[in-house]
Amino acid sequence: MKVTILQRDIEWAKPAVNIQRAEEAIGRNAGADLYVLPEMFSTGFCTQPEGIAESSESDTLKWMQRKAAEINAAIAGSVAVEEQGKFYNRFYFVKPDGSVTHYDKKHLFTYGGEHLRFTAGEERVVVEWRGVRILLEVCYDLRFPIWARNRGDYDMILYVASWPTPRVAAWSALLVARAIENQCYVAGVNRVGTDPACEYCGGSVIIDPYGKVIAACADNEECEATAEVDMEVLEAFREKFPVLKDADI
Repeated sequence: MKVTILQRDIEWAKPAVNIQRAEEAIGRNAGADLYVLPEMFSTGFCTQPEGIAESSESDTLKWMQRKAAEINAAIAGSVAVEEQGKFYNRFYFVKPDGSVTHYDKKHLFTYGGEHLRFTAGEERVVVEWRGVRILLEVCYDLRFPIWARNRGDYDMILYVASWPTPRVAAWSALLVARAIENQCYVAGVNRVGTDPACEYCGGSVIIDPYGKVIAACADNEECEATAEVDMEVLEAFREKFPVLKDADI
């Protein structure tokens, strides 16, 4: 399965502009099976979602469905969503047939006040796509390894993020750690640019089960990168070196 990560500079609270630029980036990188966008890719990361969050049937989601069908590939990324009076940091995984799987961010970023207005998700979500089982995670979730512990139920983790520049070393280190300890592929997609609160430098990568970076975006610029998720390689590695069978309960 071919995965393309899309490191974007996000215009604050301008979904139409950000969707158009995401569409252009996908068009420059035709042929992937999965395209992954950052956290809150249509608006930028907000902790005051009133007037910024979109409905659960937003134009952003409709675009993801329409584009996925057009290119016969899945599109993934998180969106600030308002539903029945509550706000969620919702990670959408959209397939070409229009079906939508979503994961609501479990670990809200208390340091930035995200927990004050958003509702945390409670369900861990794994979606299957073209022979690969994929765990969906959002930004701050990366710091909590037990939540991501491989129970033998997935082959790849997607982390979408708005991870600020001062803490990017932790981002890079923890992505590698999750790949090694869970014996899986990891794709981490961060943004670049600025918003009203922070500066972002990217660091978006795809990592193989050995902890090796197999695709990376350049720092501090909009960029795309692509790599192959090879299930034969993964299964052979797990069989030869069965780390997961020795994991703690």
